[in-house]
Amino acid sequence: MAANLVGNYGSDQTGMICGYLFLPGLPGKQIESEQIKQCLADACTETSEEYLWLHFNLSNTAAEKWLKSNLTLSEQFFEALHEGSQSTRIEYADHSLIGVVNDVLFNFAFNASDTATLWMSADRHLLITARSKPLRSIDKLRDHVRTGVLFRSPVDLMVNLLRDQADVLMQIVREAAIKVDKEEDQLLTDHPKIKLGDLSTLRRVLVRLCRLLAPEPAALFRLLSRPPEWISPQDIQDLRQSTEEFSAVLSDITALVERIKLLQEEVAAKVNEQTNRSIYILTIVTVLALPVNIIAGLMGMNVGGVPLAQHPHGFWMIVGIIIIFLIFAAAWAFRKND
Repeated sequence: MAANLVGNYGSDQTGMICGYLFLPGLPGKQIESEQIKQCLADACTETSEEYLWLHFNLSNTAAEKWLKSNLTLSEQFFEALHEGSQSTRIEYADHSLIGVVNDVLFNFAFNASDTATLWMSADRHLLITARSKPLRSIDKLRDHVRTGVLFRSPVDLMVNLLRDQADVLMQIVREAAIKVDKEEDQLLTDHPKIKLGDLSTLRRVLVRLCRLLAPEPAALFRLLSRPPEWISPQDIQDLRQSTEEFSAVLSDITALVERIKLLQEEVAAKVNEQTNRSIYILTIVTVLALPVNIIAGLMGMNVGGVPLAQHPHGFWMIVGIIIIFLIFAAAWAFRKND
């Protein structure tokens, strides 16, 4: 089994990464792809409370083919697989919930491209999840299942996935806030060394996460106002609560983006101030050096009639005149500066 997983992008020959069978009141039991049909036959009855969670790797080309030939899933689910990355949404179609969840990669490193999409399909007895790249939230959900956490239904699994995603996002917000705190502390020093490019990158990442991970309000409102009859009231309440938690995290991201924007403006103001000061000093130096250059040019002409050319103390007299002029010019320049 391990060799097959390595050779098929972390999945078996069907494209399945993992599968779990959930019995009432018991933790999930891992199953192999050969057991899926029998488990589905036992679970998909009117009175059965069993359900399955199957997780697939779309990088394995066999995954989508197997899903189409062995499971009865909504066409909208397969259409969503080819739509590309869109904003997070959960919709009801063909007696099942179709979910598109954008999440950060397992090795997320504050890069705008470190996001990927997870597709979900859930009904009374089956939860299907599929992704192309390893994601943090789905890995946390697998850890919960392996440690024996109990889940009531496929919707409960989906809700916990959204909560794990919100937790991951909150951790990202904390890490970003620490970075911003360090930049603010650096700004208060005498010699700040802040790069506007770093702040711009961090702001761009947070804006992208907010745009991709924010659930579509209209889709969730329709689902919560008219939920399918097979979803229990407790699952609906948990879904509503997870949506509220997600909204709170997104509000924190928005506030952090505004904080970064203000910090960028403060840094830009300091840079402009330093630039203006440097330009002023260069202007003063140029103004003070201009008369000296003019006098040197006039006195250096090889023509007759140059004043003090034959005077024994002519050089020191010119130096004295230049020094006196520089003193008056400097006094005038610094008076204007004050």
